[in-house]
Amino acid sequence: MAKKGIHVSETPATAWLRAHGVAFTEHPYEYVDHGGTAESARQLGLPEHQVVKTLVMQDEKARPLVVLMHGDRQVSTKNLARQIGAKSVEPCTPEVAQRHSGYQVGGTSPFGLRKPMPVYVEDSVLALPRIVINGGRRGYLVGLSPVVLRDVLGARPVQCALAAS
Repeated sequence: MAKKGIHVSETPATAWLRAHGVAFTEHPYEYVDHGGTAESARQLGLPEHQVVKTLVMQDEKARPLVVLMHGDRQVSTKNLARQIGAKSVEPCTPEVAQRHSGYQVGGTSPFGLRKPMPVYVEDSVLALPRIVINGGRRGYLVGLSPVVLRDVLGARPVQCALAAS
């Protein structure tokens, strides 16, 4: 549950989750620039593998897409491109990612995106009993069942994880 005394105001992500009847828990933490999932996992006392990062990428035609990946893994863009039928995939610049998602980098959630985009989820994320994922602002994660990603959000499972270097 959320830390006592900390109130987190509604975000487009939490509004989307509520509108779709998704049960979630709130997990605010102290945001640290470039701390990533390692920092949020440390502060919340969770395994980094259970913290899911939301990455805004684009294909060779600059069409945006979202990849949901374990915090302690990286995306093989080559494997991802092959699985989604693209010639190549690369991360968007922070400015482009923000324009597509409507969220500030470091606070990007796959829920309540500004523009509709295809969403892909690393297959092994769906096997976890519970995940935490960004709730739409820096320093704020939400906990939920990973099947929400596939069954409610419509994320397509892929296998493109690499061990983080």
